[in-house]
Amino acid sequence: MTLAPLRDLVRLLLPAQCVGCCNVLVGSEHQLCAKCLLNLPLTHYADYSDNTVEQQLRRWVNVEAAMALLYFGHHELGQRIVHDIKYHGNSTLGHLMGRQMGIALQESGRFGDVDLLVPVPLHWRRRLQRGYNQSLLLCEGIAQVFRTPIDSRALRRTRYTDSQTHLGSAARYANVLDAFCAPHPQSLQGRHILLVDDVMTTGATLAACSRVLLDIEGVRVSIAALSVAD
Repeated sequence: MTLAPLRDLVRLLLPAQCVGCCNVLVGSEHQLCAKCLLNLPLTHYADYSDNTVEQQLRRWVNVEAAMALLYFGHHELGQRIVHDIKYHGNSTLGHLMGRQMGIALQESGRFGDVDLLVPVPLHWRRRLQRGYNQSLLLCEGIAQVFRTPIDSRALRRTRYTDSQTHLGSAARYANVLDAFCAPHPQSLQGRHILLVDDVMTTGATLAACSRVLLDIEGVRVSIAALSVAD
């Protein structure tokens, strides 16, 4: 049993607060106050090629394009947003930030021929513990703007892996190598897939997922992350 119903009840009874600064939301404000929205630590990586995210990923795999919406590491606002989606099950915020990602992707002009959204999967044990996949929440928000279908079963995590928080780049990649599979590769042939995740640190997980997809005939992969460690 998850805590989602209890969280929903608390949010219903208590005044809505900004996720970023904890001030009470007023008027049309939703999840984030106007001040926090104006101060989002945006990377603008969607707008130009060979950005830091693309450079990191291309050390391992040949991605078409890549972006992250927010800086994460040294920005408290970015951390609060990511943590509330990832650990507190805030699906409304997940959809909101997904829409922000969708707007950035759409306006960039570099992701226009993407025809499928695929969330980075969780192992079934972690999915059962949390009750949701935060990357799927982001996909659902992106799809509201980008008008692109989602395939949440395109990738499956086949091996449970420990947290990568304290691992270096090479160790992270080794930890997730061969941890994913594509159960129905024939349905993905010839697609341009946008692989979606919440946080990119070294890019190891995204690279491991991309390798599986790129082994399928005709598949191209682009990347969209909500945040990137800076």
